Amino acid sequence: LASLRLTLLYSTTVFLAREAFRRACLSGSAKRNWTKTINLLWLTVPLGVFWSVFLGLIWLHLLEVPDPSVVPHYQAGVVAFGLSAIIELLGEPLRVLAQAHLFVRLKVIAESLSIASKCVLTVILVVLYPQWGLYIFSLSQLLYVGVLVMCYVTYFVMFLGSPEATKKTFPIARMKALLPNLVEGETFVNWKEAWLTWSFFKQSFLKQILTEGERYVMTFLNVLNFGDQGVYDIVNNLGSLVARFIFLPIEESFYVFFAKVLERGKSAKDQKQDDVAMAADVLELLLKLVLLIGLTITVFGYAYSQLALDIYGGSILSSGTGPDLLRCYSLYVLFLAINGVTECFTFALMCKEEVDRYNFVMLALSFTFLCISYFLTHWYGSVGFILANCFSMGIRIAHSIHFIYDYFKESTYRPLTGLLPSPFLVLVYIISGVITGFSEAAFCCDKGWMARLVHISMGALCFAATIVTMFCTETKLIHFVRSQFLSRYMKKGT
Repeated sequence: LASLRLTLLYSTTVFLAREAFRRACLSGSAKRNWTKTINLLWLTVPLGVFWSVFLGLIWLHLLEVPDPSVVPHYQAGVVAFGLSAIIELLGEPLRVLAQAHLFVRLKVIAESLSIASKCVLTVILVVLYPQWGLYIFSLSQLLYVGVLVMCYVTYFVMFLGSPEATKKTFPIARMKALLPNLVEGETFVNWKEAWLTWSFFKQSFLKQILTEGERYVMTFLNVLNFGDQGVYDIVNNLGSLVARFIFLPIEESFYVFFAKVLERGKSAKDQKQDDVAMAADVLELLLKLVLLIGLTITVFGYAYSQLALDIYGGSILSSGTGPDLLRCYSLYVLFLAINGVTECFTFALMCKEEVDRYNFVMLALSFTFLCISYFLTHWYGSVGFILANCFSMGIRIAHSIHFIYDYFKESTYRPLTGLLPSPFLVLVYIISGVITGFSEAAFCCDKGWMARLVHISMGALCFAATIVTMFCTETKLIHFVRSQFLSRYMKKGT
């Protein structure tokens, strides 16, 4: 419950309060007035307070409240998770400023420290005070956001005014400049950014439904009992590890890159051709990179889902619907991989009018997704949620591919060829999938540890063959990754 329902409250509040501002304020920063941008970003805080209170009342009074004897302190958990969302939004101007200037190390350190602090406190409290129930997860969540915000504040306190900041001609000189400032004779915000934010804000509702729609269906319609929701959430968290730690950082970083290199709302022929060539080359190689990662997870995830769940949670997870869920999620990861890159390019280049038109597409897709989720869940159980996600993600990918094709059709660049792997590599993927599938049927997972080791060895050999083939057939991509060509592109874009 704490992992699903309360986390949904927190993620919904944060997403609705800041996503639109991030999209708008990370576009084309070369000629930006950072004072007005920071003023705009501070509006996420009152918006977050509104959503926290509004959604908190729904969670407390409209949703089914669990039995206090089974899940104690539910009300306190709702308040704490809502408050944690507001605390995190207090650091939003710092996080956007850091992301715009590619402070990647700061983000990694801040998130690592906050997650580690949360895990350590959770373990200590569970061992010492298990009777505290949701108090444990609430305190851990508050510590997480507190450490996260303090990391950014501490870094900027030390960075601003330092020789390094002066050398980089950083646009902010004092901490006071990171607070809301009204300059006499000027507007409080950049109205062009504000209107773009409004367009993205309307879209954020629909994107949140598509991102976590299955959780809303589970929470509000009770199509699964709490036990099935728990299994789904465990499998979902395991399956989304790659998305969170690989695909999401790629999407966030390259949204900034494309927004800086190319100007929003202009066609390819009206841009600097060197920049168009750079963006097309990076997009092609990124698509190839995430496609191969996604294909690898899909092929090997199918045959090793049951073993992974058996090792992680024993027969409770590996004997029920868990393996089928994780197998479907392995396919869904491929959709996530492609969608992350195609959408980050599309949203970085769309003008306000195109974003508004796309909002109607998202509206229709959101309604269709919720309906499909509801019916597929009745027919196929929790697997139906993942199938519905694959459907909606496929539609989004198709839209982004259409946008990319139209954008480059009058140029000589064809970045969508990145979605076409080498035929020989595809053949190796097919052979690996067949071999590991037979291996799972023969050796996994109730025949002892020796049989499991044989199954793992077969997978390791197939994986090694796949990687060797990849190195031989995708030489341009390997060179791209090895030489950190990507890093030099991003520096050029700043």
